[in-house]
Amino acid sequence: MEITSVSVRKVEKEGSRMKGIASVLLDDAFAVHDIRIIEGDNGLFIAMPSRKTATGGYRDIAHPINPDVRKQFEDAIIEEFKKAE
Repeated sequence: MEITSVSVRKVEKEGSRMKGIASVLLDDAFAVHDIRIIEGDNGLFIAMPSRKTATGGYRDIAHPINPDVRKQFEDAIIEEFKKAE
């Protein structure tokens, strides 16, 4: 799997930890939209697209299965976010 494209839209909302929204294209064939870029206590991290469940919690719609792929997503998205600054 190769990340072939990353697009980032910055979000400036006062008092919000969300700093942007990203879309990722995989192998020029599959897109994942609405990945949130969050400012955490230890720096930026990503939150995969999710929806609210009937019990009030949240469940990811799409997400990496292992830590290596999550890091690949996070590194590519945060790099693109920093370029947009």
